Amino acid sequence: MAEARSLAADRPLDGRRVLVVDDDPTLLEIAATYLSAAGALVDTAADSVVALELAATRRPDLVVLDRMIPGVDGLAVARRLRESSSVPIIVLTALGEPEHRIEGLEAGADDYLAKPFSPRELVLRAEALLRRAHPAGAGGGDVTLGRLHVDAERREITLDGGALALTAREHDLLAYLARRPGRTVSREQLLADVWGWTIGDVSTITVHVRRLREKIEADAAAPAIIATVWGVGYRLNAEALAVPEGAS
Repeated sequence: MAEARSLAADRPLDGRRVLVVDDDPTLLEIAATYLSAAGALVDTAADSVVALELAATRRPDLVVLDRMIPGVDGLAVARRLRESSSVPIIVLTALGEPEHRIEGLEAGADDYLAKPFSPRELVLRAEALLRRAHPAGAGGGDVTLGRLHVDAERREITLDGGALALTAREHDLLAYLARRPGRTVSREQLLADVWGWTIGDVSTITVHVRRLREKIEADAAAPAIIATVWGVGYRLNAEALAVPEGAS
């Protein structure tokens, strides 16, 4: 546990409440030890019923959620959480195939870790997610592109005057593209700049873009705002966000 003790000096998660859900008592203990050493206030649950109760009553800043838990599975729990919350979610999975990771992202997860994983990596992923979800400052500035507005201080993005219900990653991705209208950005660059990963599965980007399109496009199957640049990445088209003539 020398690594855990070394985290106590920095306490990167100081005061953050983290809910860890897994039916493996050893994993729960290890995760709680490392996250607590990093300053987090940790609640644990071994099944979906307790997990949803704690999520509702304790209001965690982050949920670490095993895919395979008693009761309804972790993906169903993630979907339930997403009905009323944008809390960052890290899914833990022993299923290493890309399609299984994609299923987790499509269920609303912001990140995933394949088992077995380094507890130190869990803390680093948690820190990165929480930093983006609860930034210390405004960072990046406000942006208005026709019908789309990014409010950096309130960490809110509106379209046609209505606030979008976005997860932390979806918010960061859309804000990043909105600050670079007309520029083609590669999946690798998005992975590095938005996720903070130098190595990772670019299918993560594909899933999040798909989820964003479902929330901002008139027709997600024929997207006009976020265009795919085949073989490269994505581009946000400011023209598709223009205010119609005559609109106030």
